Amino acid sequence: MKYYIIAGEASGDLHGSNLIKELKKLDANANIRCWGGDKMKDAGGDLVKHYRDLAFMGFAEVVKNLGTILQNLKFCKQDIVQFKPDAVILIDYPGFNLRIAKWSKQHGIKVIYYISPQVWAWKENRVRQMKEYIDKMIIIIPFEKEYFKNKWNWDVEYVGHPLAQVVESEKLNPDRYREKSERFSDKGIIALLPGSRKQEIAKKLPVMLEVSRFFPEYQFIVGEAPSVEDEFYQQFTKSYSNVSAVKNQTYDLLMQARAALVTSGTATLETALFDVPQVVCYRGSAISYEIAKRVIKVKYIAMVNLIMDKPVVKELIQKELTVDNLKHELHELLTNESRIAQIKKDYAELKRILSEGGDASAKAAKSIIQFLSK
Repeated sequence: MKYYIIAGEASGDLHGSNLIKELKKLDANANIRCWGGDKMKDAGGDLVKHYRDLAFMGFAEVVKNLGTILQNLKFCKQDIVQFKPDAVILIDYPGFNLRIAKWSKQHGIKVIYYISPQVWAWKENRVRQMKEYIDKMIIIIPFEKEYFKNKWNWDVEYVGHPLAQVVESEKLNPDRYREKSERFSDKGIIALLPGSRKQEIAKKLPVMLEVSRFFPEYQFIVGEAPSVEDEFYQQFTKSYSNVSAVKNQTYDLLMQARAALVTSGTATLETALFDVPQVVCYRGSAISYEIAKRVIKVKYIAMVNLIMDKPVVKELIQKELTVDNLKHELHELLTNESRIAQIKKDYAELKRILSEGGDASAKAAKSIIQFLSK
């Protein structure tokens, strides 16, 4: 069968790549064309557009890049028509993908959504249209199944969270980390994960780096996004003596880290699954933040806290993200044994919840193929 898969950011590229691998295991004739990143390409997808050309973060940034987004939408529709897929598979990235879902349905193309937009957080009224244009919804956040069923009378399929299986597989192969350990540090390591988009890196990384001056006994290591050039990071890191960087080795870094300063997003879950105590950092443009504050309806921004429905990890948001606050929280993560123990206990429960569905990517691929074969 022919599959057209669209992911618009780094986390979607990861989940998309694992889905592609599983689709190819079950469908020897799978022909996959995709929007995503290097991971999806390496997994065997024919990459049309890279997510680094698609990822615009925040309300103000989207408005500023509206012309580019509209051009991408037009090109995507033309490319789908030419490819003639059996299904379009959309991975999160709702601003773009929900428009493609509507268009695809109107043109008689099956629409499968893998990893739902977070409609329970904002723009809840989108669910009515989603039910109309999406033929099958596959979710990875456990509380979403009950949300869609009870509030919207929509039966969606929960397959578990793909990161649980991905991280567990990595941890079961420790030899590869021992081989690479010489590239890191003999000091205790603090991981800095400032995000995958230049605009978010530029806002958060300088604050994270300044904290390193207060912990000279530790090595601070930046996990660079594969889509961002080294020179972009170096303009921020060059004046710090105990800061270095790695690229395409985020999991290696988390295997060795004592603590982490992490931007909100998928990285918070990855950090938790590696049992690393963390502080979650968020800072957007002033305009985007003020708009978000008025429309987003959730208690937390970190997925770890949302799933557990309590503040497992500290969130420093916008004006709270200061050097002094971050310094204090990091000191707590390195010295407060009772707090560390509670975080690890909560992480264990989080892993149990996310692993209930089994191998999420394999289950999603099987479900997609069965659905299209009917």
